[in-house]
Amino acid sequence: MPHPTTSTQVSFPAGAVEGRSTVLAVEPLPAGGYAVVTAETPFHPLDHSWPDQPADTGTLGGVAVRDCVTGAVGPEGALLLGTDIPVRRGEEGWAWLVVHITEEPLAVGAEVELRVDAERRAALSAAHTGCHLLALALNEALAPRWRKDPGRADALGHPDFDSLAMDTSRMDVEASTDTYRIGKSLRKKGFTADDLAVELPALTDAVNARLAAWVAADAPVRVEAPGPELTARRRWACDLPEGNASIFCGGTHLHHLGELAALSTELRLSEDGSELVAVTTPKRR
Repeated sequence: MPHPTTSTQVSFPAGAVEGRSTVLAVEPLPAGGYAVVTAETPFHPLDHSWPDQPADTGTLGGVAVRDCVTGAVGPEGALLLGTDIPVRRGEEGWAWLVVHITEEPLAVGAEVELRVDAERRAALSAAHTGCHLLALALNEALAPRWRKDPGRADALGHPDFDSLAMDTSRMDVEASTDTYRIGKSLRKKGFTADDLAVELPALTDAVNARLAAWVAADAPVRVEAPGPELTARRRWACDLPEGNASIFCGGTHLHHLGELAALSTELRLSEDGSELVAVTTPKRR
């Protein structure tokens, strides 16, 4: 069966959880189930290159969608999924697809209704928005620890510890977990970790105070996208009291911070001081 040659059009950046579209391709999977591609979708797939936000689940034409992954079709016409894709996301000459994984096949050419599990999406969006706010608040709190300009600042003008030290970032329906490496390369850029363990409680208090103030400000949140295709380079943006903040992001988010009743983080430093973990928990209204 021929596969789509144009990238999937997505509506999840604007927060959509429903839609209608035409089934373009259906392919059985070696491990069971079916890969289903539609022309448009509100489903957010797992990004194989930076798998921070889990995939949406829901239904497609009344059939359960148990997973949703990024797929790509190259010049040879084969559909490749996730980590089997051998090129960088957005590679020219490739079609980039949202692939819905179902237990049952659907008819190619059928127009179907797509419904995302809205409650699960809302929880993941809250965790992802909280993750970005944590990054900005942590950058601010750690700013005095830079002996020199590391050459990269965040949107609010603070040295970007989050991006410079980031190892992994993962969201689930309860929280986001960000792991940072504090090693030689970060120290060479000018970061000092002296007495970080001693100051961790005060640092945590400062970060949480900033997060609480931002939630209280009920700042609007949006995802800015130059186009509807899956590969469009999107930005998370939030109009904080200190100014507009933005971070490149392919995930989903809240519409305003007032959707949260609270947002707090727990910071943990490894015994040898080489790893800092932030677990940031949103409480939705």
